[in-house]
Amino acid sequence: MKRIASSRRSFLKVSAAALGTAAFGRPLIVSGGAPASTDANGKLNLALVGCGGQGRGVMRGLLSNGANLVALCDPDPEMIDKARGDALKSGGEATRDAKAYEDYRKLLDNASSFDAVLVGTPDHWHAPLCKAFMQAGKHVYCEKPLTHSVAEARELRELSRTSNVVTQMGNQGSASESLRRCTEVIRAGALGRIREIYQWGIGVTASEGSAEGEDPVPQGFNWDLWVGPSAIRPFKKDVYHPYRWRGWFDFGNGSLADFCCHAINLPMRALDLGYPEKIVVNLEGGKQVSDKAAVEFHFAARGDLPSLTLYWQGSGTPPAEILRPLAEVYQDKVPTGLLIIGEKGCIYTSHWNTGGLIRLEGEPRLTDVLRHEATKDIPQTLPRVANHGREWIDACRGQGKTFSDFDTGGKLTEIGLAGVVGIRTGKSLDWDGEKMEAKNAPEAARFVHTECRRKWLT
Repeated sequence: MKRIASSRRSFLKVSAAALGTAAFGRPLIVSGGAPASTDANGKLNLALVGCGGQGRGVMRGLLSNGANLVALCDPDPEMIDKARGDALKSGGEATRDAKAYEDYRKLLDNASSFDAVLVGTPDHWHAPLCKAFMQAGKHVYCEKPLTHSVAEARELRELSRTSNVVTQMGNQGSASESLRRCTEVIRAGALGRIREIYQWGIGVTASEGSAEGEDPVPQGFNWDLWVGPSAIRPFKKDVYHPYRWRGWFDFGNGSLADFCCHAINLPMRALDLGYPEKIVVNLEGGKQVSDKAAVEFHFAARGDLPSLTLYWQGSGTPPAEILRPLAEVYQDKVPTGLLIIGEKGCIYTSHWNTGGLIRLEGEPRLTDVLRHEATKDIPQTLPRVANHGREWIDACRGQGKTFSDFDTGGKLTEIGLAGVVGIRTGKSLDWDGEKMEAKNAPEAARFVHTECRRKWLT
């Protein structure tokens, strides 16, 4: 970066009115409104659906912030037992009486017993569960990515606009002060025009089909229900459940889907990103082309904002010249993460958009974005919250709004999963986001609107 002697302070002073009320050009809104049954002064009665490690982790956080666990639902009784044990440690003896369910439809039959649902299942169950509980009038917190396919994300976005419930997608970095400050700084123009974004340290792909062989299904585990809307296949120990399902396209969508709602979160909000107009896939025979990012997301110009490209590196790292600001701080131990490069400076964050560092022209090195002298006069326009789960609980009680509702989270999911469509199709795509179609690849449609088994759906 060129060094300049001129002061940046006068350039960076902007009014709160100029920045607007939200990070993405519209007021932050709650999806619908809070149902009248939610007690603003009492605990939120919560059901956990999907009791694996991630679901249990989020559950512990919600319990510590005032939720009351009343139900546990999972086709694997071992997962339910683990969740109950965790809940007892986090929420006290009251959680001992939380009722156990194998089938979420039985939980829906007892809908009057709970106010809200935490969906912590593998990705392929996200959309059916969210839809069913939203239609039943329940507030929903769902882990990221919001859905397993682009079309499902669009459906939930549209449903969230008319449902009288509060929604939140679980990309927890949304609550960090770092993400919100980086958003304010970028929108104020501190980095100038931005044309390049680099993400590295996270892969992109997964496996098609199913594993060979078959093992006995553990006693009490409803494997057919766990597979649910996806294509049935024999149970294979330690291949799908409980940890490795994300490595199979029928259940997850690989690491790109896993982290897109984290890593693309800040750029989408700060730069008003719409749908990518082109997705370049640099894979040959399933392997990444040397010296290129695995997937490139090309975004068109937006008003006064120029076109830009987000490089999802996959294996390897961006060019050394790109990483120089980090190398000057970390030497040969450069961390993975996200780097946003503008004509007047750059911002680095973790994959979760936490730990933001900034360097502007003329500055010797990256500095904590929360303590950056040159940008301290940029107004704070976004609310600061204790954490992502507490924000949802408060909104369910009618206090405040969620920052990653299903409309916002669904759009973010659509952007990331469009890249997955390119990977599974095996070619670069001319992408029409509004129509959810690849103009140059009609064969991609089957990955946009995925087929599903109806056996276990409401």
